[in-house]
Amino acid sequence: MSVWLPSAPCTPGACVEPTGPAAAVPRAVLRLTAVAVLVLGGIVLLPFGRRIPAGPVRWWCRAIVRAAGVRVRVVGATAPAGGVLLVANHISWLDIPLLAAVRPARMLAKTEIRQWPVAGPLVARSGVLFIERDRLRALPETVARIAGALRAGAAVTAFPEGSTWCGRARGTFRRAVFQAALDAGVPVQPVRIHYRRGDGAASTVPAFVGEDTLLASLWRVATARGLVAEVEVRDAIPPGSRPDRRALARAAELSAGLGAHQEPHRT
Repeated sequence: MSVWLPSAPCTPGACVEPTGPAAAVPRAVLRLTAVAVLVLGGIVLLPFGRRIPAGPVRWWCRAIVRAAGVRVRVVGATAPAGGVLLVANHISWLDIPLLAAVRPARMLAKTEIRQWPVAGPLVARSGVLFIERDRLRALPETVARIAGALRAGAAVTAFPEGSTWCGRARGTFRRAVFQAALDAGVPVQPVRIHYRRGDGAASTVPAFVGEDTLLASLWRVATARGLVAEVEVRDAIPPGSRPDRRALARAAELSAGLGAHQEPHRT
């Protein structure tokens, strides 16, 4: 893996809060069963993903998050129609269905997913745009493919931090993907995702960071009580309003709340 790849200092031991007692096990099993049923249903329909209307896709994505025991609250602007680059901070695997609930889009994902058994070929057929994160020379070709999708009127979702963070600490938006929006002449839609407990305090329970496993993260979310996912859709940044990708990335970062005060990071 190349040294230029972004990474976060967040780890499960240092950043993630403990969750439920043994009494929460039956509830967690029911939640994970419901999530599995919804995901399997989605996998079956993946090859037809671009032909399914946006409404059912949004419902399905919200249902996955809700089945895991997390309430969803979406506020703010409406994502524009046509080609648009949706960008957000990245905390959890939950971020992916949450953004699709805002607007179904082609996801920018690491190319390793293509090699996953069964799921890899299905995901590839669903319209995912793959990026070879450890090959800097492949980046211009990836940017060109993203720009082509945007010009064709597709929405593309990306997490420009390049790595997951716990939500208390945050990364910065890498600039490359914003070049695609500039080249295609489409707006950038910043979105801020954050997770809270029932009392309104920030929660790191959903964070999927460091050497955490997906199974451990799923179990942690399923055993938690009162989690709320808040999705703030900020005003879109119009095409041509920023002179270059550096300025565009910075504007999106500030709009998504990453330039604001960060809560203390536990180490």
